[in-house]
Amino acid sequence: MAAITAADVNKLRQITGSGMMDCKKALVEADGDFDKAIEILRKKGQKVAANRADRDSSEGLVLAVINDSQTTGTLISLNCETDFVAKNDSYAKLAQDFANLAANFETKEEFLNANFNGLTIAEKLIEQTGVIGEKIEIGDFRKLHAPYVGHYIHAGSKIGTLVGLSAKIAGIETIAKDVAMQVAAMSPIALDADQVDQSIIEKEIEIAKDQLRQEGKPEAMLDNIAKGKLNRFFKDNTLVNQDFIKDNKLSVAAYVKSLDANLKVTAFERVALG
Repeated sequence: MAAITAADVNKLRQITGSGMMDCKKALVEADGDFDKAIEILRKKGQKVAANRADRDSSEGLVLAVINDSQTTGTLISLNCETDFVAKNDSYAKLAQDFANLAANFETKEEFLNANFNGLTIAEKLIEQTGVIGEKIEIGDFRKLHAPYVGHYIHAGSKIGTLVGLSAKIAGIETIAKDVAMQVAAMSPIALDADQVDQSIIEKEIEIAKDQLRQEGKPEAMLDNIAKGKLNRFFKDNTLVNQDFIKDNKLSVAAYVKSLDANLKVTAFERVALG
């Protein structure tokens, strides 16, 4: 039986992030062999992950990373089961490390297969599930490319947004942040009316017609009145048509044009936990 020292236990803990007692037990079981001990801890993670696969992971952290040229934004969420875990410093560091790495990839699948200190991200998530004792996963992975990309993370890191603007000009930082805050607060369903899914439009028209029928409106008038209600729906739910939250006399599009007549919002992404 190999002698297991405190230094050995601490070394394994630094490598895996597992608790001191788990590391000691793994080293004892592996008779001091570090590779075997790491494998034992990973198998424990796999077992915990399998047992908690059906758990709800609606807590966690949302993080954004913008590249140096401010033309690409990456938005991810690292989800867990409880707010207690999400507030842990080591969890926050892991989430930031993941976000920094995610900035190098275009899709969630590529990211999950990326190398992270000798493991794939997918394997690291399983390992950390064993360490933490509850389900953790990458909930969302969003990418946005534009001539200028801004972002906003709401207090508590439960909501994060990216916005794309059509040009990088003086004063763009303030405009981008304001629009990103708008997306966080008002949760638009699309950039403009043209980007609203047709199934949503059809559903809103039917809802409007049903309401009008209940009000006793003649059937011949329903189409025209429903179209008016649909325009109101677009105003409330599409980003560029929404009232700007800091000045409701302006639409978001008008606010953006107040900096430059040719400036436009080109895209947005929003990730929210819960």
